[in-house]
Amino acid sequence: MKVVVLGSGVVGVTSAWYLAAAGHEVVVIDRQSAPGMETSFANAGQVSFGYSSPWAGPGIPLKAVQWLMMRNRPLVVWPLMDTRLYGWVTRMLANCTEAAYARNKARMVRVSEYSRRAIAELRAETGIEYDGRTRGTLQLFRTQKQLDHIGGDTRVLAQFGMPFDVLDPAGCIDQEPALKHVRGMFVGGLRLPQDETGDAHLFTQRLAAMAAEKGVVFRQGETIRAIATAGGKVTGVTTSAGEVVGDHYVLALGSFTTALALTIGIRIPVYPVKGYSLTLPVRDEDGAPVSTVMDESFKVAITRLGDRIRVGGTAELAGFSTRLRAPRRATLVRSLTDLFPRGGDPAEATFWSGLRPMTPDGTPIVGGTKYTNLHLNTGHGTLGWTMACGSGRLLADLVSGRVPEIDSADLSVARYALAGID
Repeated sequence: MKVVVLGSGVVGVTSAWYLAAAGHEVVVIDRQSAPGMETSFANAGQVSFGYSSPWAGPGIPLKAVQWLMMRNRPLVVWPLMDTRLYGWVTRMLANCTEAAYARNKARMVRVSEYSRRAIAELRAETGIEYDGRTRGTLQLFRTQKQLDHIGGDTRVLAQFGMPFDVLDPAGCIDQEPALKHVRGMFVGGLRLPQDETGDAHLFTQRLAAMAAEKGVVFRQGETIRAIATAGGKVTGVTTSAGEVVGDHYVLALGSFTTALALTIGIRIPVYPVKGYSLTLPVRDEDGAPVSTVMDESFKVAITRLGDRIRVGGTAELAGFSTRLRAPRRATLVRSLTDLFPRGGDPAEATFWSGLRPMTPDGTPIVGGTKYTNLHLNTGHGTLGWTMACGSGRLLADLVSGRVPEIDSADLSVARYALAGID
């Protein structure tokens, strides 16, 4: 069967890889000149299986108000005349209940745990290298109040069998020795030992090269203009280079999936949430992180990628703008210089922003649609890198008509119809 995948980010490329492994002829189409050039290009670098949680949860509305008042605030909302934004926010707030959080967390952990196994098997099978490390994530708390409120998180982790360690300052320094230089900055931490790190851009490009060797065709630099349908099926895709016809189609365009899907009558509540990152060379090995440190106060991740440090974070609701804003850079610099002042020089950093495709319940959309030969693989939010391999393998099973290895009934877009979102 010929499968046309729209999108060559980390989710699109992993989808193509697993579809090809299932024996399909695969064509990937993307407007960028190479794979992994948009949201996958310079994300925070975390592969955070244990950190997979929906943003929507009890207490979040109050926290959001507090974050908006901070000088180095992790959340920014621009007053746009965009009904999609306010509809998305309304749906997210509706998910800020205990019951919704438990349901959404269970879905996300299911996909993340599956992805953890999938990426480990992929590494063993291919030997792919991407500046990856398997040394866990340390969530660092600057205040006792933050540390005292981790009970809810640890209960959920225990419920789903995710290992964790609650650490005092000495324990944090054991895991991240460079923190010895800033002992007074934190009171403790929560370590998630199964989490990993790695360069999503490097992974995407190298996996795409391996996929091409197996026969996957990458049509880069082609703008997707329209999808044609007839008789309850997709019949073709029009691009800037002409028409592409296949037997099956996959939309994996991140935040841009929403508008394209709407042209054929599919409504999905995926909205772009802009994130920022800095990438800078390691200046002092003794002062640099060895894995990922999550600065809980500013919601910033500081990650080691080979001989570089990646600092990623903030959530900005600004539509599809990728404008680089100085205050967001200042927040990233503040977190880095507070915790790893010797690690690298911010003056040498490259500043970047990308659009994370978020659903209001935090769970990605992976599954079929009202068209019998069209599947979606999008809406992973900040966890696209974390969930990519699991989502790609699941998608390949669904397209191939195989019974997936995990339950996927509640991952498709149909869950929103059941919730009254048509």
